[in-house]
Amino acid sequence: MKPPPFEYHAPRDLDEALRTLAEVGGKVLAGGQSLIPMLNMRLAAPEHLVDINRVQGLSAMETERDGVRVGATVRHSQAERAGAHPLLSRALRLVAHPVIRNRGTVVGSLVHADPAAELPAVLAVLGGSVRVARQGQVRDVGAEEFFVGPMESAVQPGELAVSAYFPALGPRTGAAFEEVARRHGDYALAGVCAVVTLDEDGRVEAARLACIGVGPVPVVVDVTESPADAARIVRDRVEPEGDIHASAAYRRHLVGVLAERAVRNATREAEDRGA
Repeated sequence: MKPPPFEYHAPRDLDEALRTLAEVGGKVLAGGQSLIPMLNMRLAAPEHLVDINRVQGLSAMETERDGVRVGATVRHSQAERAGAHPLLSRALRLVAHPVIRNRGTVVGSLVHADPAAELPAVLAVLGGSVRVARQGQVRDVGAEEFFVGPMESAVQPGELAVSAYFPALGPRTGAAFEEVARRHGDYALAGVCAVVTLDEDGRVEAARLACIGVGPVPVVVDVTESPADAARIVRDRVEPEGDIHASAAYRRHLVGVLAERAVRNATREAEDRGA
């Protein structure tokens, strides 16, 4: 299958990219692992395609004490190898297959906003943000506002997501990512990532979960008050839909099992880090 006709743009710097987007709109091409299949299947038909791979400054990862900033053209495999953030690295190993991770981008996955994808859940559970630019303006959009609906983010026409910020895990904090897929590399039927922080006495001080595949956006659930009851709390919060792969009832049951497992494993890691 072939994509519909479009005009191709390859800006060399950010100003040119933003100017092009302001003038013609169109779709942004970074890794293309979601966009190209959509074009070929005629699920998207933009008149203009803006390739940002030649734009200087978008391929950097900046690691600070408080977190990691990932540029718009940083590939999954690059971020995974860097190992700058343990939860991000763990989630990236669950994304598709190596050939996809060699081309797909971290920020592109966030903008694509697939409710079954791993990286939106990581950003959501950490309370991260995406930096969005347009001509003359830059804004940081928190994860709670960035994911608007299935396959819909807060990036508006004429804007470009230039980076994503993943806050670091604090002291005595552990993380886990648990999911079930029909085959390795498939989108998960359901998944849960957890971040658990313990106090100096080893008791749970904070526990947050983000669930995928069971709602239109990542479902963030705070289970700090009752981490042992995470399965029930999560099942009460999610709104799964059934399809040819799994019924809604199965997904609801599964996400509860995964929530319990994720909390347990994140707590164990927090204990190890605090030892």
